[in-house]
Amino acid sequence: LQKLLILLQVTLSVVVGKTLMVLFPNAMKRYILKMGEKSRMNQNPKFSYENWGPTFFSFKYLLFVLKVKWKRLEDEAYEGHPAPNTPVVTLSGEVRHLLDFMEDNRPLILNFGSCT
Repeated sequence: LQKLLILLQVTLSVVVGKTLMVLFPNAMKRYILKMGEKSRMNQNPKFSYENWGPTFFSFKYLLFVLKVKWKRLEDEAYEGHPAPNTPVVTLSGEVRHLLDFMEDNRPLILNFGSCT
């Protein structure tokens, strides 16, 4: 049911967005550029609006957003429920799942840090 609701919501937003891009291309360009400022996407001088702006609200965009949102459904954690089995990448580049690292009844400890 959640996937169906997400499908309807994303499809509706893509249809509305695409319609607005056709009816008001300059206003939508300004809006998309404003969104690019928030993500700092437009700070790369080699990456112009013409490279990525027209892809918004395309069929590929729809599929990508659906994939991301559906994947996030699996990653929600709730107190008292089993942990999500989130995909992780090992230092060697191999994709595994978090719970693959569990051994017997030993607790799995995650240590997050950064290297600079």
